[in-house]
Amino acid sequence: MAKARTYPREDRILTDALSGRRVRQVTSFAGVHHHPFFFVPAYDIAMQRLVFISHRTGTPQIFFEDRTAGNLVQVTDRSDLAEWSIYPSGDGQHVYFTAGTGAWRVDLDTFVEEQLAEFGDVEMREKGMVGAAMGTTALSASGRWWAVPVKVGNISRFILIDTERKTSVVFLERDTIGHPQFCPDDDDLILYAGPLTDRLWITDRSGSKNRRLYQREDRMQWVTHEVWLPGARSIAFVDWPRGMRLIRVDDGSVTWITRFPAWHAAPHGRGTEFVCDTNVPDRGIHRLVFDDGGEAKGIPLCASEATSEGAHWGGPFPYNAGPVAVEARQHTHPHPRFSPDGSRVVFTSDRTGHAQIYEVELELEGTAT
Repeated sequence: MAKARTYPREDRILTDALSGRRVRQVTSFAGVHHHPFFFVPAYDIAMQRLVFISHRTGTPQIFFEDRTAGNLVQVTDRSDLAEWSIYPSGDGQHVYFTAGTGAWRVDLDTFVEEQLAEFGDVEMREKGMVGAAMGTTALSASGRWWAVPVKVGNISRFILIDTERKTSVVFLERDTIGHPQFCPDDDDLILYAGPLTDRLWITDRSGSKNRRLYQREDRMQWVTHEVWLPGARSIAFVDWPRGMRLIRVDDGSVTWITRFPAWHAAPHGRGTEFVCDTNVPDRGIHRLVFDDGGEAKGIPLCASEATSEGAHWGGPFPYNAGPVAVEARQHTHPHPRFSPDGSRVVFTSDRTGHAQIYEVELELEGTAT
C-alpha cells in the first residue's frame, strides 16, 4: 500500500437527528481517521482537497480527498510520521509535517517529499497525549515561515524554517512550547502555549519579544485551547468550563466572548463567529454567533457522538502540581473547523466505533436553513 495510491470514494450522506442538516461521512474504512488539529486548516483555500490522517495501512499516513472526483489519495508511506504535526499549505501545493527527527514537506501533485531540517539526537515531543506532546506545528499565512517546537532534554527549542531558502534557526528556548500558531494577519507574531499553569505567550520570529500575554486569575482557572481571531490581532481562549474570552494583543484588554461551555472553538475566516464542540456533557457541535456586540450565543449545529476521551475534563484544573497522565486519544475529539468558504464544518467522530471524518453543511448567506 504505497504513496500515490488512489482509493475509491467512501462517503455517504446522513441526516443529523439534532438539526436535520445534511452530514457527509467522508471516510468509512474500519480504522482511525482524523483531520488536523482544530486550529490547523484541513482544506486548501480553493477547497480542491481535504487533507486528513488515515491509519488504514497500519500506520498513520497523510491522505487527501480529491473533492472533484471524491477519491481518496494516499500521500505518504512512512513508519515515523508525527500525525498531529501536519499543516497543509493554503495554496494546496504541500503538506508540512515532522517525521523521525526531521521536518518535511510533500508535494500533493508529485508526491515528492523534501526534507527542510534535521534536528539531530532529540526527543522531538514531550511524553503524553495532550498539549506540547501532540507535536503540532505552525505555518505562516504567507507560507514562508514554518515554526516547529522540538523537545531536547529539559528544554524546548522553537525552530523557525524558511520554506523558500530552506534554512532553519533556533529562535527561542524555554521549558515547554506547545500548539504554536502564526497570527493570520502578521507573519512576525506567533502564539504558543507555555506551561499548563501559565499558558498564553506570544513572540516575534526573532524571539526577542517573547512575553506572557495573560496570567491566570487564580489556581482554579483553567486556560486552554487558544486560537487567533482573524482580522483583530486578538486571541480567543477557553476559560474551561465557564466560556470563552478574548484578549487583545496590543493593549492586553480582556473581554468575554461567550458563557457557553465551548471546548475546542475555531473562528470563521472572517472572524465573525466560531464553531465549537462540547464535553461533559456532550451537547453536540455549536456555532457561536455574535449578536449586536453582545456575548455570542450557542446555536446547535449537529450531534458529534464522539467519545471525547479525557476524564480530567470533568473535574477542577488538574495540573497545579505538574503534568498528570491522562487517557485522551485526540482522534476521539471532534475538533470542528469551518471550511474556507464557510459552507461546511469538518469534524471527527468515533460514533461508529472507528474515528471517521465528517462534514456538516451550513446554510450560506442569503439562503434558508
